[in-house]
Parts: sequence; C-alpha cells; structure tokens
Amino acid sequence: MRRFAALIEELDSTNKTTKKVAALTQYFKAAPKEDALWAVALLSHRRPSRPVTTTLMRAWAAELAQLPEWLFEESYHIVGDLAETIALLVQQEAKGTPPSLSQCIEEIIALKPKEEEEKKAYILNRWQSLDNFERFVFNKILTGGFRIGVSQKLMTRALSKAVDIDENILAHRLMGQWSPQTTTFDELILNPNPEDQISQPYPFFLAYALEDDFKEKEAVENWHVEHKWDGIRAQLIVREGKHFLWSRGEELITDKFPELACLADHLPNGTVMDGELLPYKDEQIGDFNALQKRIGRKTVSQKLQKDIPIVIMLYDLLEWEGKDMRALPLAERQDLLTKLYNQVKGANVPLLLSEVLQFSSWEEVAIEREKAAEKRSEGLMLKHRDSPYAVGRKKGTWWKWKSDPKTIDAVLTYAMRGHGRRTNLYTDYTFGLWQEDTLVTFAKAYSGLTDAEIKKVDHFVKQNTLDRFGPVRQVKPELVFEIAFEGIAASPRHKSGVAVRFPRILRWRHDKKITEANSLEDLKQLLP
Repeated sequence: MRRFAALIEELDSTNKTTKKVAALTQYFKAAPKEDALWAVALLSHRRPSRPVTTTLMRAWAAELAQLPEWLFEESYHIVGDLAETIALLVQQEAKGTPPSLSQCIEEIIALKPKEEEEKKAYILNRWQSLDNFERFVFNKILTGGFRIGVSQKLMTRALSKAVDIDENILAHRLMGQWSPQTTTFDELILNPNPEDQISQPYPFFLAYALEDDFKEKEAVENWHVEHKWDGIRAQLIVREGKHFLWSRGEELITDKFPELACLADHLPNGTVMDGELLPYKDEQIGDFNALQKRIGRKTVSQKLQKDIPIVIMLYDLLEWEGKDMRALPLAERQDLLTKLYNQVKGANVPLLLSEVLQFSSWEEVAIEREKAAEKRSEGLMLKHRDSPYAVGRKKGTWWKWKSDPKTIDAVLTYAMRGHGRRTNLYTDYTFGLWQEDTLVTFAKAYSGLTDAEIKKVDHFVKQNTLDRFGPVRQVKPELVFEIAFEGIAASPRHKSGVAVRFPRILRWRHDKKITEANSLEDLKQLLP
C-alpha cells in the first residue's frame, strides 16, 4: 500500500508523460505480482465493489474529525473530492507498516457482507493507521477512480516496458472482463491460456476530429469515406461455435441482444468484426434514444425485440479464420469483409454493411456530409485506404468529420460548483427554455466557456442567487447562452419532453435579452 500510494503521489505530481511512464515501469518491476495486478486493474477502471456508501463515509469522517456534519459538508464542497477531504480532516494516530495493496483490497472485498458497525470499526482504524496520502489512496479505492492523468494506453505502455512484451499484444490481453480475484499476473499477462481468451475482443481503434487544413494536404482518392452511424460501437466475435458482443467500454453485452445469437450459426469460427449496433425497423435506421431502451433493460422481452429490432452495421474485419488481420491495409480488410457479408446476407441475418464511398473531390465529400441527417448518421468517417487497425486513438489515418451541431439559445437557471481546480467556482450549469411564461429545464452543460468567462459567470451566480439546494444555486434568469448539441429525441422521462445528446455551451449571448431566448416549441421543431 505504501509503495502504491507513493506511485500515485508521483503520478499526480507531474504532467510529463515520460515521467509517468518511468514511474509506472519502475513500480511494475519492483512490486509483488499480486500488487502489480491490482495496480493494473485499478488503473484500467476495474475496482472492487464499493463496500460502504459515501453517505456513511462522510458521517463517520465528520464524527472522527469531531466536526458537525454541516461543516464537514461545506469542507467537502470546497475541496471537491471526498477522498481528499477525509484524508485532510482525519489525523493519523496509530503508526505501523500498512498492508500491501493486494491485502488491503482483499480486506475491502471481505468487508462488503459485514454489518455496519464492523465496517465502521475497520474503516476508522485504517484511516487512523495510514498517513495522509496513503489514506487518500485508500479512500480512492473505497469510492473508486483515480483521476491522475493516466490513461489505460499509457499504463499499458509502461507495463510493456516492465515485462518486455509488445504493447499491442498486452492491450489485447487486458481487454475484456477479468479480475485479480479470478486470475493471476502470470495467467493474464505473462502466459495466458488461449482457451481462456475465446471471448476476448481487440482494443478499438478511435478517430480524431478532422483538422482544419486536412483537405488542403490530402488527396481525396486515398481516403475511404463512410457515414458515422449513430449507435453503439461494438465488436462481434464468433469463436468455437459461440458468439460474443462487446461494447467500446469493454462491457460484455451479448445478453442484451439475444436476436444476434443466430450469427454463430452463419459466421465461420475465428471471425471478429467491428461495427455499430443500430435500431433497424422496416428497413429504416432508428434513433439512438430507441437503442438506449434496449441497453437499459435487465430482461429483453420478445415484444421489445419486435418493437426495437437491432442490426450491426459492419465497418471492419479484425480477425478472419482465427488470424489477426489488423496489420493489413484497410482496403484489403474491407474487401474480405464485403466477401463475407455477401456470403451470409441472404440468410436473413441482422447484419448490414457500411457503404464505402469514394469521391473525386473534397467538395463532393462535403455534399455527402450534408446528407447525414436524412441518413440518420452523425457525419462522416475518413479512413486512409492503407491504414492498419491500430490501438486506441492514433492521429493521422482515421478522422471523424461530424455534422455541424444543432443549436438553441437558452437561459441559465441553476449553477453548481465544479471539481478539481474549479472547486471554488460555479461551473456546472442548467439551462431552461420558455414555455409560455415559464422556463423549463432542458439540458445541463459544463464546457465551452473560457476561464475568464467562467469567473464572470461565477461572480454573477454569487451575486444573484435566488435559492440554495446543497451545492446547487438557483439564479436570477438574466444570462442567455447558445447551447450546441449533437442529437435530439423525444423523451417522456424528461420534464421538457426532449432529450439532447452531448449538450455544451457554444457562446455567451451578451447581445440577447432573456425574452429573446428560444422556446421549448422551437426545440421540438428540431426533432426528426
């Protein structure tokens, strides 16, 4: 635990990638394998199940620090991080050697089924036996998540240096559902059993947003153009007579889409395809909101499958006849994918093939981009015809050219304090649109303003508060902002009756009075 806390402190103290990789590499070389495996798990967002609620942690910490709960809560809102707040307010009393990282996590796992008093006694004892930063890391394990600027790709790079295994091979081995409770460092990383990996996906290749000067530097003939379909990115795997479906977030979602089970009978073993899950009914692509209804259900009924049928729009072929095809040029992979699709499409399988478009000018590509809304896509993907299928986000060969966002002018109605370096500023905003003489909430946003603008809005919030609800303040409706968003759908779950995707602040409309802001009816006019 002491070694891991020192690692986290070192990672948190630098913004230099080389120093972070060096610190991680040294840790993986020096730490016992049990600790190293848990470090890999924690830094790839695989934490043990939370044994206590944050409400209890806050109450126990206030009691131990001999503070009234209101003062602890105020301190928490100022610090902005519960783990750090507790680490600062609780003092070390009993000194000694802390447990190893793996031992500490085993204790936390064993804590979950115990009674509240046992949980309290254990956690209070640990708080008082650890020093400040060890206590902070312990709390992070309890609550989940290390926001220290270390991506899984960076962690994998360091692990690669420590164990002398190619980074791409390691990235593949670390994909999927695994836990230090069910595997070992040797079994997962050094000597994996091929039979244990039949369900394992490949790391997804991600695109960068198109750069402004791209079209001036590149010949259009070298690029394959596809629509950027608005669904859930997924990998379909067929191996040893079984099929598996993985989301980009490394979640196994096979059981959410039972109608895809037939694909195991029609696709050859050793096939892995990259694509997009889309609602598809009456030969028409549905909207993302319909797809969310499928994801959010624990049990997928026959009626739901009939009301919202699903297909996979295929993009790429990653494995064929059990061989990794990712190093081949995109054009060759897509030729193989087309042949495979043509072999099975007559069997009435839930598959579609994303059309590869080629143009003679960038002007023609721009015209195709304008068709995105009618085709229910988010814009275009531009992929170099010679590109391999890389790991993670790599600039240069895959680009996304999304459609211009939809926009609407809305009124600021509520504000909440931010986190991290913005803890003392009101940076998270709620916006409303007019419905007759009432402002109805329709979206929240926290990005898009400059630091200088945030400070001005923060000053306004503090000077124009109408009411308080914990960390949230209701403000006098005086400020108008242009809000951009990527998609829109009807939603009975929202008070406005509309859900927007990826809302963000486009600009502060100093030139508009609140009476000039848009109405809820204006927003609904944007519904497809």
